[in-house]
Amino acid sequence: MSGYVLIEADVGRAAEVTTFAARLAGVRSADEITGPYDVIVSAVEMDPTRFLRLVEEIERLAGVTRTIPCPAGARMPVAA
Repeated sequence: MSGYVLIEADVGRAAEVTTFAARLAGVRSADEITGPYDVIVSAVEMDPTRFLRLVEEIERLAGVTRTIPCPAGARMPVAA
């Protein structure tokens, strides 16, 4: 399973959050974005427990106000 984490940051701190998040183990990329969220983090392939630990690490970063974890890679059956 891989995934994404959408992050809301304190005003003026998105760049700092992006830099700190990019340094965490398990992060493929971290980018500052526009819209309702300030930063998006892409996580490498990992087990669900490790993904949740990564989200917790991100939540502890200075400047992070809210996170939305978005696990990806679950195989859903497709209706015929």
